[in-house]
Amino acid sequence: MNNHTTISTNVTTDDGMQQGIAGIPAERKAALLSGRNFWETEPIEELGLPPVTLADGTYGLRHQSGSHDHLAMYDSDPATCFPPGVAIGSSWDPKVAARLGSAIGKEALAQGVHIVLGPGINIKRSPLCGRNFEYYSEDPCLTGALAVAFTRGLQKEGPGVSVKHFAANNQETNRQTISADVDERTLREIYLPAFERVVTEAQPATVMASYNKINGVFAAANPWLLTGLLRDEWGFEGVVVSDWNAVTDRVESLRAGLDLEMPGGSAGHDDDVRAALRSGELQESELDASVARLAGLVKYIPTEPTDVNYAAHHEIARELAADCAVLLKNDAQTLPLGQGVRLAVLGEFAEKLRYQGGGSAHVNATQVDQPLDAIKLLAADRGVSLAYSRGFAIDGAEDTGLLDEARGAARDCDVAVIFAGLDERAESEGIDRENLDLPANQVELIRAVAAIAPRTVVVLSNGGVVSLEGWHDDVDAILEAFLLGQGGGHAIADILFGLANPSGHLAESIPLRLNDHPSSLNFPGERGHVRYGEGVMVGYRYFTTFDSPVRYPFGHGLSYTTFTSSAPQVVVSANEEVTVSLQVTNTGNIAGKHVVQVYVATEAGPVRRPARELRGFAKVYLEPGETTSVSIDLPRRALAYWDIQYSRWVVAPGEYRIQVCQDAATVLHDELISLTGDKIITELTMDTPLGEWFEHPQVGAQVYDALGFTGVDISPEHLAMMSSMTMTQFIHISGLPVEAEVLARVMRDSRPA
Repeated sequence: MNNHTTISTNVTTDDGMQQGIAGIPAERKAALLSGRNFWETEPIEELGLPPVTLADGTYGLRHQSGSHDHLAMYDSDPATCFPPGVAIGSSWDPKVAARLGSAIGKEALAQGVHIVLGPGINIKRSPLCGRNFEYYSEDPCLTGALAVAFTRGLQKEGPGVSVKHFAANNQETNRQTISADVDERTLREIYLPAFERVVTEAQPATVMASYNKINGVFAAANPWLLTGLLRDEWGFEGVVVSDWNAVTDRVESLRAGLDLEMPGGSAGHDDDVRAALRSGELQESELDASVARLAGLVKYIPTEPTDVNYAAHHEIARELAADCAVLLKNDAQTLPLGQGVRLAVLGEFAEKLRYQGGGSAHVNATQVDQPLDAIKLLAADRGVSLAYSRGFAIDGAEDTGLLDEARGAARDCDVAVIFAGLDERAESEGIDRENLDLPANQVELIRAVAAIAPRTVVVLSNGGVVSLEGWHDDVDAILEAFLLGQGGGHAIADILFGLANPSGHLAESIPLRLNDHPSSLNFPGERGHVRYGEGVMVGYRYFTTFDSPVRYPFGHGLSYTTFTSSAPQVVVSANEEVTVSLQVTNTGNIAGKHVVQVYVATEAGPVRRPARELRGFAKVYLEPGETTSVSIDLPRRALAYWDIQYSRWVVAPGEYRIQVCQDAATVLHDELISLTGDKIITELTMDTPLGEWFEHPQVGAQVYDALGFTGVDISPEHLAMMSSMTMTQFIHISGLPVEAEVLARVMRDSRPA
């Protein structure tokens, strides 16, 4: 790790820092809290802080040393395009995420970037989100583990990260004005945990506030989000920065807890802050806190020049890509390709690989491996004859000549490998997809070739899941490559020929129909609002809970080898943390990687829980015949739900099933445990529903006596009708002579001890 700049000696201590900040005129402090240009902060000469340079970097650096913009319209400096978030999520491997973060950190150092805008960790609420290629998963446990690894890996190299987009930024449609209307339990259990985990476990340099509103309040001006939750509850000590051009009211944002408005050049917003200071709406101490946090970014500014070996980083990109592709289907062991086969490679993506998404994350790759070139090299060494045909035009235009040429190649092959997918224009920042379909000309090619070729393999390149319907059953193997970065072509060829064993698993469900997806009724919203009506039933949580079939479930992924898992040993500690231990064996003939997935299932408690939820996982490498022990710790929080009545995490007393699964739909081992859980005592009032009086653990038995119900046979229908009434309502409508003193005593006895 490189040496870093230190603030001048008069502010090296807390007192010194305060003195230095106090010496800066208030009028100037206002200007320090917005960037001086598109990618740099204002220098704070009074504190010895030079400009801090920021750049995009969720899967590769987009540093613009020339003309600046946020949508990749101008060229950026060459950098390694590593596998995007969709691929990293499919790796299910924190080591992969850490290597990615470390490599980007090294390139940031070399290019003079101090804060990298990434990782992007928003949950994939809908498969239509145009930016899903940047994000990891539909699950917060998987997302959080990968994000922590990425953040630690990058910040270990010296620069800082900006975790984004905080929060509930799950679509591109009307992204700068849309209100994500979502209940607190859903926020706490689905959309916030990954951010919480990064903040509390990896201490990111900055957190980026998103464009959207949350329940009608802009995220960049939301005091509950930026101060109450992020700082007071989670203990975040870094800088909160806006997404670019997200701030609509600088004073409101500053008071809410946003430190740095980006980009710069908004003199009007600086004037707003100055006016608020003069009027007393803002106190200078509020500015001082933000200036101090900005000054703290000095530790991410190196003092020594550095360099990076881009050729070596291209090899890393190849290695990471090979860990990310998901083998969805492999009938009759069609893959890997054998010696001496006659191979037809079809589809324009074979020579023009789609390897990244569009928008602000777009990387100016140092080089790009094309699958066709890599396949030709490997085929020559294996006596494989190869014919290539474009098969279709990427722009979707119908071309019968291309289709006929592909048919001809398919007639003379043993195996046809079709490269299909989505054009970058179909998936980009700023737009959402309208459907899950592949272009019609590609589907036509797949079906035509599958009807002719003895074996057909489809390799997919896409940032979000696509529908496999209409052709899935016609083909023999499907390799979901997603977007694999600049080394993807080489990685795909290695997997096809068996030089690499696929080990990716789906980080999101592939539905049979878009209308089957839980978000479909409420995406992308209307009249400025999108209602998160599915609540916590996001992705696989919905599909498993309601037994809704999918084409491939969350967690699915095949290998060229086979694995078995022993029945787990489940140990519950005194404070009800859980450890799951088991043995995994590679029972096949080649080395491979296996993902152990641990889910928790319960019906305990007063809230509806998903059928099962991922709570821990581990990826292990095994040689043929090798056995290894795996131990996965589940903290108590993994067993809890967010209780909106008590505003806290609660472990409900009762039974829990610890499930080791092949995927979210397939349980391999199921162990039952019982937990004492949290004993929550509600203090009864006259406005408490009668049902809670009856069920109260301390005084429930007294309530029947107090109401004169002892020995009275009350029908279930009458009990249900009464249970929703408050005690005041019940007394009023029943006309029973209930003694006030008796109720007062019961209420006193209901208080927690």
